Amino acid sequence: MDQLVALIAQLGNMLRPWAFDIATAMVVCLILVFSADVNRLLRRHLLGHSFVLRTFVFIIVNAFGYGLLIVKTTPWVARHIVAMPSHWMFLLIVAVFIFIGYWAQRNNQV
Repeated sequence: MDQLVALIAQLGNMLRPWAFDIATAMVVCLILVFSADVNRLLRRHLLGHSFVLRTFVFIIVNAFGYGLLIVKTTPWVARHIVAMPSHWMFLLIVAVFIFIGYWAQRNNQV
């Protein structure tokens, strides 16, 4: 059991230099998976409004909203990833990407 924990910790240490890149990938993947639901909700609420308003809201939400979310959230996620012990960091990263893949597969986004 100790050898397994040591192996996982070593894998976590190997990922540590790329924590910011991993955090960016996590945030972007989560946004991509959930953006279809957000866009569907927006489309439903803006049904019957002018094309110009619908397009403007779509641009604001997708370009500026998601972009701002990525820029502001990534450093926060990276700080929390780096602050974790290596074995937990590795397990969290794997679990998050498995969750994202599962969610995308379940919602036919793959």
